[in-house]
This record gives sequence, structure tokens and C-alpha cells, in this order.
Amino acid sequence: MKKLFTFYLLFCHFFLFSQQKWDVRFYNEIINREVFIYADNHEVMPMSAQFDFKLKNFTSSLENKSIVVIPAKTNRFLIAKLTTIIPSEANQFSYSTMFNFGNSLQENFDENHVYSLPFPTGESHLIFQGYNGKFSHQNTSALDFDLKIGDKILAARDGIVVSVVDNNTANCPEFKCVEFNNKITVMHSDGTFADYVHLKYKGALVKKGDAVAQNQLIGLSGNTGFSSGPHLHFGVFINHVDGSRTYIKTKFKTSDSAAELLVQGKTYTKNY
Repeated sequence: MKKLFTFYLLFCHFFLFSQQKWDVRFYNEIINREVFIYADNHEVMPMSAQFDFKLKNFTSSLENKSIVVIPAKTNRFLIAKLTTIIPSEANQFSYSTMFNFGNSLQENFDENHVYSLPFPTGESHLIFQGYNGKFSHQNTSALDFDLKIGDKILAARDGIVVSVVDNNTANCPEFKCVEFNNKITVMHSDGTFADYVHLKYKGALVKKGDAVAQNQLIGLSGNTGFSSGPHLHFGVFINHVDGSRTYIKTKFKTSDSAAELLVQGKTYTKNY
């Protein structure tokens, strides 16, 4: 009976949702027929994980299919404890995990934060696709600035770089090319994230883990991925464990206003 018990305890299955390889590890320890499930998160941002347990003769301290938020830079974060129900009977457990970056349980954020236009002082750029645009922004609160290839991209807000991709060269005006998006993702102090997308090949001037300041030069614009022409795609969002996102409309400081929502078809100047 003891051998059967031990074999089943060691059987676990993990499912990684995101194509990105995040530095997160799940593991378990057995002490006196109790199972302790832990996570190590070596990323610079919190990670969210959803667990689906299959248990025989165990109860779990974590409700099935619950979402757990694992803090950044954390080791041995306790996810759940499995407790034997009937000590004289064999036990069996397995679980799968689906996880992604960010706090999936987040509901609040700084909706009044004023962002800086993501290009240098003295420049003017058109918003050629705005919130819920017909080409690629359906049900998405994101903005497309008409930056040209090689134009400077500045951080719209302070934050920490959590992901950088700039090794792609391909592009096409179809969704299938989204896998070729070069981009920088920055986490803000309120837990939201910003994507700066379609950078040129090797156009990132920051690396993962860097702290960036508002108006800092972070990259060079391009035309990679799902794109019909050179531009900068910018969007702020809360990320969810299932891969979905809640996009947020953001206010910007412009030459005309201390804080305004940008609209499609209008050109904005940065005079600060």
C-alpha cells in the first residue's frame, strides 16, 4: 500500500498557457502523508496560476480551479496543502496549471494617471487607429501612432520592463503575423501593463528587468508583426490567466490639454 501511495503522489501534470517561457516552477513536498504544493517565481512581476486538481482520498486547502497570485521574486510560495482523509486507504492526486503574467485578480488601478506622449519633445504624430478601431482594435482600447521606421519611442509612464522581443523581421496585415510582433512590455506601479509594439528588428533599447522613467528612450519604431505599415501600437491593460486582457483608455498630456483621451484622425504635438 505504501508503494502505491508514493507513486501516485509523484504524478503531476503541468500546462503552460503562454508561449512565453516564464521562470516559474511548481513542485510538491510530502510530509507525514500531507502534500505541500509550492511555487518559485523568479520573474520581476507577479504571476497568476489556476489549478485544476484531481484528488482521491485528499482534501485541498485551495478550492478547485481557484486563481492564485504568486508575488514577484518569491521562493517556496505555498499554493495549497493536501490532507489525507482516511489514513488507512491509498491516496492519489494530480493537478494541471494554467498561468500567465500579472495579477489576474486585480480590479482597481489608477484611472486618473496622465501618460506622456510616447515620442520626443517637439514632434507631432497622427492617431490613425484609435480605441475600438476597425482594422485591428475591435473591442480593444489601444492606439496606433504614425511613427516611421527608426523613430524614437519614449516611455509613456514609469515602470519595470517585464518582456522584450525584438528578433523578428516579418510582417503582414493579417492576424497570423501577430507572432512576429516585436515589442516591449512595461509593468506600472498600479499593476497595469503597457505594450509598445511593432518595433524594428533589434529596436529595443532596454532589457527585461530594467526600471524605466517616463520620457526615457526605450526603443525604435518599426513595422513588424501584424501590421499594414510602420507605426507604434500602444495599449495599457490588466492581464488575465486565460490570456485575455482588460484594456484601459488612458489620458495623455498634449500641447492642448493637461489630460485628454486621444482620438482617431487627430494629430497631437508634444511640447514638454
